[in-house]
Amino acid sequence: MQPHPYSWNYIPLLLQIIAAVGLSAGIALISWFIGRHRNTKTKLAAYECGVPAEGDARGRFSVRFYMVAMLFILFDVEAVFMFPWAIIYRKLPAITGWRLFGFWEMVVYLGFLLVGFFYIWKKGVLDWASDKSDF
Repeated sequence: MQPHPYSWNYIPLLLQIIAAVGLSAGIALISWFIGRHRNTKTKLAAYECGVPAEGDARGRFSVRFYMVAMLFILFDVEAVFMFPWAIIYRKLPAITGWRLFGFWEMVVYLGFLLVGFFYIWKKGVLDWASDKSDF
């Protein structure tokens, strides 16, 4: 029996992708054709928790909002990197000094984290009471 090419190993994956795309497209099309399309005044009215909307939906947000959101993501990701280190720390071989190296590596990492935190703190990004816009 002659072996088949390596690319044939991907045929099940390709079939699964085709089935998923086909099924989702089929369900969407069936819903479109069978569903009722009656746009009434009630359906077209804006709804948000039962309270009529006030003002423009495209209102501007302060840059600080986006800065705090990005900083949250940044520090959250940095915190996630500490979990694997904490799990494998005791498994690092203590004989060759890797445990000590792993400890100091995390100290340097936390140092960079604290330097970044103090920088944004002194820059005033987290101070919402002031009206500075130069960061």
